[in-house]
Amino acid sequence: MIAYIKGKLLYVEDNSAVLESNGIGYELICSSALKYRLMESGGGEAFTYLSVREDGVSLFGFDSRAEKNMFLKLISVSGIGPKMAIGILSGISLNDLVYAIAASDVKPLSKIKGLGKKTAERLILELREVLSTGDEMISEANVSVGGDGEDAIIALIGLGYSRQQASAAVKSAIDSGAKGLEDIITKALRNFA
Repeated sequence: MIAYIKGKLLYVEDNSAVLESNGIGYELICSSALKYRLMESGGGEAFTYLSVREDGVSLFGFDSRAEKNMFLKLISVSGIGPKMAIGILSGISLNDLVYAIAASDVKPLSKIKGLGKKTAERLILELREVLSTGDEMISEANVSVGGDGEDAIIALIGLGYSRQQASAAVKSAIDSGAKGLEDIITKALRNFA
Protein backbone atom coordinates (compact mmCIF):
# COMPACT_ATOMS: atom_id res chain seq x y z
CA MET A 1 0.00 0.00 0.00
CA ILE A 2 1.13 3.56 -0.66
CA ALA A 3 1.04 5.30 2.72
CA TYR A 4 2.98 8.51 2.06
CA ILE A 5 4.12 10.59 -0.93
CA LYS A 6 6.40 13.60 -1.07
CA GLY A 7 6.82 15.52 -4.27
CA LYS A 8 6.26 18.54 -6.48
CA LEU A 9 2.73 19.70 -7.32
CA LEU A 10 2.08 19.43 -11.05
CA TYR A 11 -1.53 20.63 -11.12
CA VAL A 12 -4.78 20.80 -9.17
CA GLU A 13 -8.32 20.08 -10.33
CA ASP A 14 -11.64 20.29 -8.47
CA ASN A 15 -11.03 17.73 -5.76
CA SER A 16 -7.69 16.28 -6.79
CA ALA A 17 -4.02 17.13 -7.07
CA VAL A 18 -1.19 15.49 -8.97
CA LEU A 19 2.12 15.12 -7.13
CA GLU A 20 5.28 14.15 -9.02
CA SER A 21 7.63 11.93 -7.06
CA ASN A 22 10.66 10.33 -8.73
CA GLY A 23 9.29 10.93 -12.20
CA ILE A 24 5.85 9.43 -11.46
CA GLY A 25 2.71 11.57 -11.18
CA TYR A 26 0.31 10.41 -8.46
CA GLU A 27 -3.26 11.67 -8.69
CA LEU A 28 -4.65 12.18 -5.20
CA ILE A 29 -8.30 12.73 -4.42
CA CYS A 30 -7.59 15.07 -1.57
CA SER A 31 -9.09 16.97 1.29
CA SER A 32 -9.30 20.72 0.92
CA ALA A 33 -6.69 21.19 3.68
CA LEU A 34 -4.12 19.21 1.69
CA LYS A 35 -5.06 20.82 -1.62
CA TYR A 36 -4.59 24.34 -0.29
CA ARG A 37 -1.32 23.50 1.47
CA LEU A 38 0.08 21.97 -1.72
CA MET A 39 -1.05 24.98 -3.76
CA GLU A 40 0.60 27.42 -1.34
CA SER A 41 3.93 25.59 -1.23
CA GLY A 42 4.05 24.13 -4.76
CA GLY A 43 4.39 20.60 -3.39
CA GLY A 44 5.10 18.75 -0.22
CA GLU A 45 4.04 15.59 1.53
CA ALA A 46 0.75 13.77 1.69
CA PHE A 47 -0.43 10.83 3.74
CA THR A 48 -2.38 8.47 1.51
CA TYR A 49 -4.95 5.71 1.44
CA LEU A 50 -5.25 3.36 -1.54
CA SER A 51 -8.83 2.27 -2.24
CA VAL A 52 -9.27 -0.80 -4.45
CA ARG A 53 -12.84 -1.49 -5.56
CA GLU A 54 -14.55 -3.32 -8.39
CA ASP A 55 -15.08 -0.09 -10.29
CA GLY A 56 -11.51 1.19 -9.96
CA VAL A 57 -8.48 2.12 -7.90
CA SER A 58 -8.26 5.51 -6.19
CA LEU A 59 -5.55 7.16 -4.13
CA PHE A 60 -6.78 9.55 -1.41
CA GLY A 61 -4.51 12.21 0.09
CA PHE A 62 -4.53 13.81 3.53
CA ASP A 63 -2.85 16.77 5.20
CA SER A 64 -1.88 14.85 8.36
CA ARG A 65 -1.97 11.41 9.96
CA ALA A 66 -4.80 12.62 12.19
CA GLU A 67 -6.85 13.53 9.11
CA LYS A 68 -6.13 10.11 7.56
CA ASN A 69 -7.15 8.36 10.80
CA MET A 70 -10.42 10.28 10.84
CA PHE A 71 -11.00 9.28 7.19
CA LEU A 72 -10.57 5.61 8.17
CA LYS A 73 -13.10 6.09 10.98
CA LEU A 74 -15.54 7.78 8.60
CA ILE A 75 -15.44 5.01 5.99
CA SER A 76 -16.17 2.48 8.74
CA VAL A 77 -19.63 4.08 9.14
CA SER A 78 -22.29 2.31 7.09
CA GLY A 79 -23.44 4.45 4.17
CA ILE A 80 -20.23 6.53 4.01
CA GLY A 81 -17.79 5.63 1.27
CA PRO A 82 -14.34 7.08 0.56
CA LYS A 83 -15.62 9.91 -1.65
CA MET A 84 -18.23 10.96 0.91
CA ALA A 85 -15.60 10.78 3.67
CA ILE A 86 -13.23 13.05 1.74
CA GLY A 87 -16.18 15.38 1.14
CA ILE A 88 -16.84 15.51 4.88
CA LEU A 89 -13.18 16.30 5.61
CA SER A 90 -13.30 19.03 2.95
CA GLY A 91 -16.56 20.46 4.28
CA ILE A 92 -15.53 20.88 7.92
CA SER A 93 -12.22 21.36 9.70
CA LEU A 94 -10.80 18.38 11.56
CA ASN A 95 -11.12 20.21 14.90
CA ASP A 96 -14.78 21.06 14.24
CA LEU A 97 -15.52 17.50 13.13
CA VAL A 98 -13.99 16.01 16.27
CA TYR A 99 -15.88 18.52 18.40
CA ALA A 100 -19.19 17.80 16.63
CA ILE A 101 -18.78 14.06 17.20
CA ALA A 102 -17.69 14.45 20.83
CA ALA A 103 -20.54 16.88 21.55
CA SER A 104 -23.11 14.91 19.46
CA ASP A 105 -23.81 18.10 17.48
CA VAL A 106 -25.60 17.24 14.22
CA LYS A 107 -25.98 20.84 12.93
CA PRO A 108 -22.47 21.44 11.51
CA LEU A 109 -22.41 17.96 9.94
CA SER A 110 -25.79 18.23 8.26
CA LYS A 111 -24.61 21.45 6.53
CA ILE A 112 -21.97 19.49 4.58
CA LYS A 113 -22.93 18.99 0.93
CA GLY A 114 -24.27 15.48 0.34
CA LEU A 115 -24.52 14.58 4.03
CA GLY A 116 -28.10 14.50 5.25
CA LYS A 117 -29.30 14.74 8.82
CA LYS A 118 -29.95 11.00 9.21
CA THR A 119 -26.50 10.07 7.92
CA ALA A 120 -24.94 12.72 10.20
CA GLU A 121 -26.81 11.24 13.17
CA ARG A 122 -25.64 7.72 12.25
CA LEU A 123 -22.07 9.01 11.86
CA ILE A 124 -22.13 10.55 15.34
CA LEU A 125 -23.73 7.47 16.87
CA GLU A 126 -21.26 5.01 15.33
CA LEU A 127 -18.14 7.12 15.82
CA ARG A 128 -19.13 8.18 19.32
CA GLU A 129 -19.31 4.47 20.17
CA VAL A 130 -15.88 3.89 18.63
CA LEU A 131 -14.44 6.86 20.49
CA SER A 132 -16.07 5.84 23.77
CA THR A 133 -14.19 2.53 23.74
CA GLY A 134 -11.30 4.65 24.97
CA ASP A 135 -13.09 5.11 28.33
CA GLU A 136 -11.37 2.07 29.85
CA MET A 137 -7.99 3.33 28.70
CA ILE A 138 -8.69 6.75 30.20
CA SER A 139 -9.61 5.35 33.58
CA GLU A 140 -6.42 3.26 33.52
CA ALA A 141 -4.39 6.40 32.87
CA ASN A 142 -5.54 7.96 36.16
CA VAL A 143 -5.75 11.30 34.44
CA SER A 144 -7.69 13.84 36.43
CA VAL A 145 -8.79 16.30 33.77
CA GLY A 146 -12.56 16.48 34.26
CA GLY A 147 -15.45 15.86 31.85
CA ASP A 148 -14.33 17.97 28.87
CA GLY A 149 -10.76 16.73 29.25
CA GLU A 150 -11.87 13.11 29.23
CA ASP A 151 -14.05 13.73 26.16
CA ALA A 152 -11.06 15.36 24.45
CA ILE A 153 -8.87 12.34 25.27
CA ILE A 154 -11.52 10.03 23.79
CA ALA A 155 -11.63 12.15 20.64
CA LEU A 156 -7.83 12.09 20.25
CA ILE A 157 -7.69 8.34 20.80
CA GLY A 158 -10.32 8.05 18.06
CA LEU A 159 -7.98 9.98 15.75
CA GLY A 160 -5.30 7.35 16.28
CA TYR A 161 -3.16 8.84 19.03
CA SER A 162 -2.12 6.59 21.89
CA ARG A 163 -3.63 6.99 25.34
CA GLN A 164 -0.37 8.42 26.66
CA GLN A 165 -0.05 10.93 23.78
CA ALA A 166 -3.69 12.03 24.12
CA SER A 167 -3.48 12.38 27.90
CA ALA A 168 -0.26 14.39 27.75
CA ALA A 169 -1.59 16.71 25.01
CA VAL A 170 -4.89 17.33 26.83
CA LYS A 171 -3.14 17.94 30.15
CA SER A 172 -0.80 20.42 28.42
CA ALA A 173 -3.78 22.16 26.76
CA ILE A 174 -5.64 22.48 30.07
CA ASP A 175 -2.48 23.68 31.85
CA SER A 176 -2.11 26.40 29.19
CA GLY A 177 -5.62 27.69 29.99
CA ALA A 178 -7.84 25.80 27.51
CA LYS A 179 -11.48 25.73 28.60
CA GLY A 180 -14.35 23.89 26.98
CA LEU A 181 -14.18 20.81 24.78
CA GLU A 182 -13.50 22.58 21.48
CA ASP A 183 -10.70 24.73 22.91
CA ILE A 184 -9.07 21.75 24.64
CA ILE A 185 -9.13 19.63 21.46
CA THR A 186 -7.83 22.50 19.31
CA LYS A 187 -4.90 23.24 21.65
CA ALA A 188 -4.17 19.55 22.18
CA LEU A 189 -3.97 18.96 18.41
CA ARG A 190 -1.48 21.84 18.14
CA ASN A 191 0.80 19.89 20.49
CA PHE A 192 1.10 17.22 17.79
CA ALA A 193 1.96 19.65 14.97
